[in-house]
Amino acid sequence: MARTTTGIDVGSHSSVALRGAFKKNTFHATGFAAAQHRGTGIEAAWGALTPEFKPTAARIGISGREVNVRYTRVPLVPDWQLRNLMHFEVAEIGDQSGAVASDFNLLPQIPEIEGEDVVLLAMARESMLAEHEAGLRSVDGSLDAFSPAAIGLYNAWLRFGVIEEDTVLIANIGHDNIDVVICRGPDLLFARNLSGGSRLFQDAIAQNLACSDGQAEKLKVEMTTLRPGATYPTPNHERASRAILGAAGQLLSLLQSTVLFCKSQVKITSLRIDRVLLCGGGAALDGLPEYLAGGMGVPVELFDPFRVVETSALSPEALEALEDYKLEAVVALGLATMASDPDSYSLEILPGALAKSRQFWGGTFWLIAAAILAAAFLGYSAFVEKSKLDDIRGRNAAISSQLRRAVAVHNETTALAADSAALSELAHELEGVVGSGEQLARVLAILGRDLPADFWVQRLTSSWSADEELQVVRADERPILSIKGRTREGTDSPAVLYQNFTQALSAGLPGARINPSLTPTGDGFSVDLTLFGPRDDDAQVDDEAGAETGAQG
Repeated sequence: MARTTTGIDVGSHSSVALRGAFKKNTFHATGFAAAQHRGTGIEAAWGALTPEFKPTAARIGISGREVNVRYTRVPLVPDWQLRNLMHFEVAEIGDQSGAVASDFNLLPQIPEIEGEDVVLLAMARESMLAEHEAGLRSVDGSLDAFSPAAIGLYNAWLRFGVIEEDTVLIANIGHDNIDVVICRGPDLLFARNLSGGSRLFQDAIAQNLACSDGQAEKLKVEMTTLRPGATYPTPNHERASRAILGAAGQLLSLLQSTVLFCKSQVKITSLRIDRVLLCGGGAALDGLPEYLAGGMGVPVELFDPFRVVETSALSPEALEALEDYKLEAVVALGLATMASDPDSYSLEILPGALAKSRQFWGGTFWLIAAAILAAAFLGYSAFVEKSKLDDIRGRNAAISSQLRRAVAVHNETTALAADSAALSELAHELEGVVGSGEQLARVLAILGRDLPADFWVQRLTSSWSADEELQVVRADERPILSIKGRTREGTDSPAVLYQNFTQALSAGLPGARINPSLTPTGDGFSVDLTLFGPRDDDAQVDDEAGAETGAQG
């Protein structure tokens, strides 16, 4: 939602307050008040202004001798360093002229200036700002900030003017001061407040016609004109018009010198003004645009930004007053727009006490609050982390106990495994010794019982060895029994006898692996066997079946 603000332009002859909000690329006015005053001073100006609305979030325009707007060219430096540079410059001026409040902003990048920034620095006396604050409190208002009236004028032009690529001078002619800005396209090149205004015409009439200020003002409004070649209905019209020609020349010189000063300040020697726009109460003088156009050689016209301002929310009385004071209300419109639109180009001058208060509530307070919250968070975090640490320590103690038990079990298991390996090796050796003896005894029994009468054994050996035929592999040697023998010469059917003998071996040694062989001549034989070779499932089943049959028999 757009912020509702009030722009207030307090002049030496008239004061204007415009309230509303900038939204949807235009300003929506909701309140307007204006008043003229004959008294001098800020207090009299505020006393004449009686708005029917509360001027909340007021952006007040300041101008005149107690406002100093200057330009400083600085190298491209970080923001913090730029703030320090401006602080030193303001401090130096403050030492010379008393307490001042200030603000600064960079001008848009200027192509003619490379490697440097142009800083617009505005300063105002604290005493003047205090008078405005008192006047604002008298109408039950609240302050947003002070800004140079020229910056308000620039924002009115930027948001509601017809922006082209040309260079435009916009002048707000007040009673005692003139606020001037020079823009190239949408970019601000120069902003300044000048001493002089419509009072020049009034003083010229009073001096030349020997009349009072009040009569001179009446003659200025009713009888004077600056139109080239104008015809005068009465001699008084002619005398009054001729009386202000010198003042008009002074005003023309002020504007021309402003262009020259801009060239020297921002170092753009090729600067050329393409058109001039006028506003402010002094711009209403008949024929002034035509006179200035003749002197400056460029088109000069009145600036009316209210053609694109939404005013439907104003009361009929406020709308009528706005129509009467629309030239005087241009700066107030720019100030209100600047305060309502966060993207606007702005200078925000704050009195020292208010600046410190806002700095505290806008920065220091939140830093303190953040520090308190950070401390609270750290305390809570420390409590939570300590609880987690205690829990982790408890779990670590339990895990350490489990680890010690596991290490003890592991060491015991390792020792048992080593003992088991040693016992296994011993058992393997004992198995070989016992197995070899049993295998030999059983074979000897079978030889004594089943060896054919015409067969005799020449050699009987038992050894740990490998034999591929018996499926005993190397690295897993087993007790193998080897029998070598011969047959008596002339033995009938030695092959049949040998086959019967091997069958007897197989029957007497269930599960044994046997590798028999008979010499081709039949007079020699050999048998390699082992009871400790690998057994397949069928052999195991046959052994179990044979054992069961033997048990039943």
